[in-house]
Amino acid sequence: MAQNTETVERDNVKPTEAEPHFDRQHAPLPASDSDLHQKRFSVHNPRVRMAAIIAAIVLVVALFFLWRYFSSYESTDDAQVDGHLNSVSSRVAGHVNKLLVSDNQYVDAGTPLVEIDPRDYQVAVDRAQADYDSALAVARAAQVNVPITSINSGSQLSTAQADVQNARAGISAARQQHAAAIAQIAQAQANNVKAQSDVARYKLLVDKQEISQQQYEQAIAAAQSSAANVDAARAAASAAQDQVKQAEARLAQAESNARAAGTGPQQMAVIRARAQAAQADAEQKKAALEQAKLNLGYTHIVAPVSGIVTNRTVEAGQNVQLGQDLMKVINLDDIWVTANFKETQLRKMAINQPVTIHVDINDKDYKGHMQSVAGASGSITSLLPPENATGNYVKVVQRIPVKITFDAGETKDHVMRPGMSVEPKVWIR
Repeated sequence: MAQNTETVERDNVKPTEAEPHFDRQHAPLPASDSDLHQKRFSVHNPRVRMAAIIAAIVLVVALFFLWRYFSSYESTDDAQVDGHLNSVSSRVAGHVNKLLVSDNQYVDAGTPLVEIDPRDYQVAVDRAQADYDSALAVARAAQVNVPITSINSGSQLSTAQADVQNARAGISAARQQHAAAIAQIAQAQANNVKAQSDVARYKLLVDKQEISQQQYEQAIAAAQSSAANVDAARAAASAAQDQVKQAEARLAQAESNARAAGTGPQQMAVIRARAQAAQADAEQKKAALEQAKLNLGYTHIVAPVSGIVTNRTVEAGQNVQLGQDLMKVINLDDIWVTANFKETQLRKMAINQPVTIHVDINDKDYKGHMQSVAGASGSITSLLPPENATGNYVKVVQRIPVKITFDAGETKDHVMRPGMSVEPKVWIR
């Protein structure tokens, strides 16, 4: 009963004037979710149009920057790390006593690598030292003889010249004595003629007994004495003539000695030449000694540069020959990249342009710069260069090797090795 009463009361309620009348048959249906979504994203919606414009602008800007980025560099995957392969070879032949390094060991420059038996080369050094000492003594003695010979030559020349002067003076004196002896002969002959004449006169007078016999005998004695004086004068003249000849002989000897002493400069030249030859022989022996010392030093083979030991072919106990390769040392501080770019990529590339080098081994980027461009394409410098003048010609874009060096300090980690693949990017803008 209570429910029915409530229903009747609800049906009898009349709408007020303030409340509008609601017609259920002609009221519009409520919009579905799809219709609302379609109206919200309609192209006629101002918000949609603004979002589309902004998206288009962002896309254009993104494409512009992508174009700018991809056109700002040239890259290639045909590139590898290169470096110096420093060959270590033996400069002397001998027996390997010690091998001081192992494969792939890092060594500093000057580190001992191989030791060759030094005993034979030590003997050669000792022998060369003895030869040099002997030659040096001979050279010093020859040098001492030079001033001695010079002094003796000067003294001999002065003595010879004095002897010549004395000999000439002796000749003059001897000739004067000879002339005096000739004069004495003439005087003695004159006295003898007078004495002989006196004897003849006294003979006549004694016969007439005008003079005494004693006077006559005195005249005969005086005549005999005069004759003896003539003989003595002749003998003195002959002796003076001999003295002249002896003086002339002494002059000839003195002149000969002077001529011999006059060859002193030539003798000095000979002595100096001998001294120079002895000095040259000493220098030659010294050079041989230095070479022997060098050969002894070559028995200790050291690393020429700092790097990694590789390709070792020597073992302890092996006999090595002169110039034989023993191992290689790769300097990891002096490496670069050889990149083979297409010739069409080189249009805007220039020296010293910055380069980003991506290394595969550690997936890192390193900085570098373009150092140089090769003088020819890789195909020209290959073992079998192409012959385009024969057969059917097909144009192929060639690749040019480009050398790229790392910036200072980039390779200090010693990760890269020659032959590794890298991908360089040369920034041309």
